[in-house]
Order: sequence, then C-alpha cells, then structure tokens
Amino acid sequence: MKQKLIVFLVAMAMLSTPLLAQTTPAGGLTKIGYTNVDYVISKLPESKLMQNQIEVTKAQLDKALGETYKEAQEKYEAYQKNGPQMTDVIRADKEKELQNLQTRITEMQTNAQQSLQAKQQTLLEPILTKVNNAIQEVGKESGFLYILNMDAGQGTTPIILFAASEENNATNLILRKLGVDPDKIEAAAPAGAKPATTATPAAAKPATTAPAAAPKKK
Repeated sequence: MKQKLIVFLVAMAMLSTPLLAQTTPAGGLTKIGYTNVDYVISKLPESKLMQNQIEVTKAQLDKALGETYKEAQEKYEAYQKNGPQMTDVIRADKEKELQNLQTRITEMQTNAQQSLQAKQQTLLEPILTKVNNAIQEVGKESGFLYILNMDAGQGTTPIILFAASEENNATNLILRKLGVDPDKIEAAAPAGAKPATTATPAAAKPATTAPAAAPKKK
C-alpha cells in the first residue's frame, strides 16, 4: 500500500509540475520538500480508529479459528483413545472427519489473513487520499517544486539520505493541514523518540496454529 502511494505521489508531481528547467528560480535553487508519509498517517485519529477496528476483526477471526482448532483437538484425542476399539468403517470415518477439520482450519487461516488485509486496505484508502490532498495543498502554498517521501518502503533505501537542515521538512505543515498539532505530538513523545521513522501499524496476523495431523490409515 505504501509503495502504491509513493508511485502515486511521484506520478502526480510529474504530471502537475512544469519542467525543472522552466521553474528553477534565477538564483538556481529549487525548493524541494520532504516528509515521512508513514509518520503523518500514524498521527491521525483515523489511523488509531483503523487499528482498533482491525484488532476487533482479528479477535473475532481468532475466536472462530480457536473454536475450530479446539474441536479438532478434542476429536483427535478421542480418536487416539478409542481408536483400538473402533471397527474399520468407523475408524475410516473418524480419520476422514479429522482430515476435513484440518483442511478447514488451513482454509480459515488463509481467509482470515486475506480478510484482515482487505479490511486494512479499505480503511486505509480514504486516509491515503486525505494525506495526499494535504501534501498537494502544502506543496502549492509553500512553493515546493516537489515533496519527497523519506521512506521508500520496508527493506529499501530511504529516498532522503541527508538533509542539512529541517527548513524543507514539510511534515509539520502537512500535519497542521490535517488538523494535527505537531507541538502536542512532540510534547507527548518520550525522550529520544525519532518521529521520522514511525510507521503505520501493519495488519495483525491471525493465529496460525494447526491441529495435529490426522493419523494415516494403516
């Protein structure tokens, strides 16, 4: 999702901004701003609400998965205990039931993960649009030619490797445009905190515990 936003922002900048040679001031200096989109998103009330909704959904999915896992465990233990006394027909039926439960649990795990990711994407889309609109407005109002995202994504090299000063850091301007007071954020931050590296919470993963494999028929 973050990668999509970066590509979108760069594309918007290229489409809506004249050529560099045409807009460079007489002094030869170009005003290029930078921010950290993840950090901005993480400070929005909508982001906290999104995380709460995802956690509620995850808890519901975990509960359903846990109940199915418990059912499979109980039936597997009953099979182990009573298996020697079962007829071949009943034993085969119980083994098939256990295999079906294991398949069901695997499918539930996959569906739960996909459901969480889809929910996060749905909740995140309007937040990304809101942040992008704020960036566009700040860019125009402050005379930036570009506003770059400091974070290029997980496992990649940041786009901004060095900044001589905070003069062109547009983060606080963007936060204020979004109705967030950056002074209150700094006052509440613990000593030594580095807000520029704060990331949006990732979708929580559902439980992945699987029941013991059903015994193979001898």
